[in-house]
Amino acid sequence: MVIIYGETDILMSQLQENAMSALRKLVPQEEFALLELSSKFFRGLGDPTRLKILELLLEGEKSVTDLVQCLRIQQGRVSNHLACLKWCGYVTTASKGRYTLYRIADQRVKRILLLARQMVAKNTEHLWACTRIAETQGPRAAMGR
Repeated sequence: MVIIYGETDILMSQLQENAMSALRKLVPQEEFALLELSSKFFRGLGDPTRLKILELLLEGEKSVTDLVQCLRIQQGRVSNHLACLKWCGYVTTASKGRYTLYRIADQRVKRILLLARQMVAKNTEHLWACTRIAETQGPRAAMGR
């Protein structure tokens, strides 16, 4: 899928960069670093495939092959998502014979996902209508709307 950015997208990007620069000057360096890390933490969860992988791993440890079969997407894509999840600390690995099994690294991930579902349920209409967060593929398309 090719995305062509218009003038509005470029302007929004510039505004975001200016806001970050202003925030960087406003708060102490350590606080800004923590804000950046927290933002990265949530971006790790910011993909539907990664969320589904986490949900599947909450059921128990799985290999890449298991996840490919469940998700029906290419092995390389699953591996890339797992690498992101592992790098961010959401999942960990264990070797069993010639297989690498993935599992949830911290049981608090389950609470985070549950809280997200609850908040989504409470704010569904606002989330659908939100124009402030860009999407590459809208959730309505994924749901056949």
